[in-house]
Amino acid sequence: MNGAELLVKSLLDEKISYVFGYPGVSICPFFDALIESPIKSILLRNEQDCGHAASGYARVNNTVGVCAVSSGPGATNLITAIATAFADSIPLVCITGQVPTEHIGSDMFQEADIIGSAESFVKYSYLVRDAKELPRIVKEAFYIASTGRKGPVLIDLPIDIQMTEGLSYTPVPDVSLRTYKPTVKGHAVQIKKVLSVLKNAKRPILCVGGGVILSGAEEEVIKFAESLHIPVVSTMMGIGVIPSDNPLYMGMVGKFGKKYANRAMNESDVLIMIGARVADRAVSQPDLITKDKVLVHIDVDPAEIGKNAGPNIPIVGDAKAVFEELNKSLPDKDFSEWLDQLTRYSKTREMKMQGTAKYVDPNEFVRILSEKLDDNAVYVSDVGQNQIYSCNNYIVKHGKFLTSGGMGTMGYSLPAAIGASVADLNRQIVCVIGDGAMQMVLSELSSAKYLNANIKIFVMNNRCLGMIREFQHMHYDNRYTMVDLQHLPDYEQIAKAFDLQYVRIRKNEETVSVLDGILSLNGPVLTEVDVDDDAFTAN
Repeated sequence: MNGAELLVKSLLDEKISYVFGYPGVSICPFFDALIESPIKSILLRNEQDCGHAASGYARVNNTVGVCAVSSGPGATNLITAIATAFADSIPLVCITGQVPTEHIGSDMFQEADIIGSAESFVKYSYLVRDAKELPRIVKEAFYIASTGRKGPVLIDLPIDIQMTEGLSYTPVPDVSLRTYKPTVKGHAVQIKKVLSVLKNAKRPILCVGGGVILSGAEEEVIKFAESLHIPVVSTMMGIGVIPSDNPLYMGMVGKFGKKYANRAMNESDVLIMIGARVADRAVSQPDLITKDKVLVHIDVDPAEIGKNAGPNIPIVGDAKAVFEELNKSLPDKDFSEWLDQLTRYSKTREMKMQGTAKYVDPNEFVRILSEKLDDNAVYVSDVGQNQIYSCNNYIVKHGKFLTSGGMGTMGYSLPAAIGASVADLNRQIVCVIGDGAMQMVLSELSSAKYLNANIKIFVMNNRCLGMIREFQHMHYDNRYTMVDLQHLPDYEQIAKAFDLQYVRIRKNEETVSVLDGILSLNGPVLTEVDVDDDAFTAN
C-alpha cells in the first residue's frame, strides 16, 4: 500500500467512520484512498467549518473527531477551528496536506508552516517525514487528543509521503509516552481533605464546568450533590451536566449568568470547582471565590489549577475518577437549609419577558423551544446574544448543549450541528444562530441540504450585530457603528436558493403552534425568528 492507504488503515484501527474535509492537490491522495475504505468523507464548504463539524461530531459521539484539508490557505483556514477546539478541550485529529518534503521551506505554491502557525492551539503536532511512521503517529495522535485535558492534535502530511509505495501495515501496541503521563486518579490525601472540610461546612456549592462532561462524570457528580443536597451552578461549558428541573441546579454563573447563581457562589463557604478553568467569563473577579471560603479546584490539567485563583485544596485528576472516590466516603451532612435559602432567592429573580407586539421575545422563545425538544436532543448555540439567551433559558433534559465557550467563535453552530447530525442520524438537532453569524456560514446550508441533515436552524434576526450593539449601548452612549446589517439578506430567498424548507416566526403568539410544525418536518429547515434589536441580554 502507499502512504495514504497506510493512513486510512491506521484510522480504521481507531474505529473512525467519518472524515470532515475539503480537498486540494496536496491532500488528494488521502481522499482518493478513502474511496475504497468504509470511512465516509463529508464535504463541507469551508476548511474552518470542517473543524467545527468534526467538533460537533466528537462532542455528540464522545469520541475523537477527524478533519482533513489541503495545504497553504486550506490549512490556515483550519486554524480558527483548531483554536476553538483547544479552548473548549475538544479532541480532534486534524490532518493537513503539505507540499513535497524536499520543497518545504522553499516558499513553494500553497506552502504554509502550519506546524508553527498552529503551535499555540494544539496539544501536539507531527510533520510526517517517513511514511512508515504513520501507524505510530496516528496511534499517538489519538491517544494524546483523547486523554488528560482533551484537545486537538495536528498531523501535517507532505504529498510525497502520501504517495510513497511499497508499505505494509503492522499493528501498533498500546501507546506509552515517557514525557506524557496525564494524572487520572486524584491524590487520596487531597480527597480526604475535601471530605473533612465538608463536615464543617454550612454553605457549600459545586461549580461544574465542561470537564465534567468531557470525562463522563455527570452521574457521579449528581450523586454527590444529591446525597448531600449541595446546590450546583455551572459555567457555560458545564450546561448539560445536571438537568434544569433538578432542584439543586441554580443556573449558569458569570457576567451573563443568573444573578442568583453568582450570589450562591459568592456566599458559599466551600466552593468546589470541577473541570472549570476559572476564566473571566465565569469568574470576572477571582478574588471573590477565594475570599472567606475554602476553594477546592478539581481539574485534569495541572496548568489550570492556580492559574487564575489559588485553591486551598487542589486536586489534579479526572473528574469521574475523583468523584467515584468521594462518593465512597460521604460525610453525614445535609445542606437542605442552605439549598432552600437559595431556591427562595432564585424565585424572586426570574427574568422578565422582553417581547413586544411586534417581535418575538428571545428568552421565551428558547424556553418554549427547549421544552418541546426530545429528551436527548442536541441544542447547538452560536455566539453573541443568541448564546446568552440560550444559556440562560435552555431547559436541560438529558441531551447535549453545544457552543463555543472559550474562543467565542461566530459561525460555529451550523457546521457543528452538521457534525452532530452525522454522529446520530436519528437524533433531533437544533441550531440557534444570530443573523450576523449566519451570514458567515451561509454556504453550509448547501452541506446541510446535500446531507439531508436532520437540523432545524433558527436564525434570530435582529438585523444587526446584536452583542456589539448592546455593548455600544452600554459603554458608548448609543454611538452605534459597524453593527447595522441593513435588513439583508432575504432569508426566504436564501432558503429557496438552497432548496430548503422555510418558516418565519414574527410574534410571540405564533411560537408554540409554528414550532410544533417545524419540529415535525424531516430534513433541514431554515426558520427566521424576528427579534427586537433592543432585546438586550442584561438581566
